[in-house]
Amino acid sequence: MAWLCILFADVFEIAWPFMLKSLTKLSVWWSLSVALVGIPVMFLLRESVKQLPAATVYAAFAGIATAGTAIIGMAFFGESTNPGRVCSLVLIIVGLIGLKVFSGN
Repeated sequence: MAWLCILFADVFEIAWPFMLKSLTKLSVWWSLSVALVGIPVMFLLRESVKQLPAATVYAAFAGIATAGTAIIGMAFFGESTNPGRVCSLVLIIVGLIGLKVFSGN
């Protein structure tokens, strides 16, 4: 269940940079997006920390968010897909798998 909470938190976190990009000129909507994205993230991470070490939760959260944001940027927004960038994403994913396998949960 803790890992599922981390994944759901990352859905909100991955949406964040794309919301920021589209709402840079609308300050009222930008402020509302902070609450819409930030509150569920904090709640879900709090639930994860109840079952997993905080360092594991945060590392997994940050890694999934980083990889997910980069992959969506490449797939839908034409961001660079050079070999160095793709290899870096593979390393992040391998690290996330290691965290899951060796976390004991």
